[in-house]
Amino acid sequence: DCLEFNSAYPDCKVDYHDYIGDGYCDGGVYNTVECGYDGGDCLEFNSAYPDCKVDYHDYIGDGYCDGGVYNTVECGYDGGDCLEFNS
Repeated sequence: DCLEFNSAYPDCKVDYHDYIGDGYCDGGVYNTVECGYDGGDCLEFNSAYPDCKVDYHDYIGDGYCDGGVYNTVECGYDGGDCLEFNS
């Protein structure tokens, strides 16, 4: 419902309102203060990796070393996926 969404997140400007609070951390513009950190979906990720700025949060700790911006101290070396690669 648009009225409920606009009331809860008046400054959240996203294309797909139904992504907010759907149980999946969408990241990007959804993972902002204005959007309630994706309606709370990104709180766990943000707590674990507060300085990790990536487009696809589900790549972190998925069992595959994605490299690049994922393989950084801020992202826990891809949530541990790149530890073997880095050793």
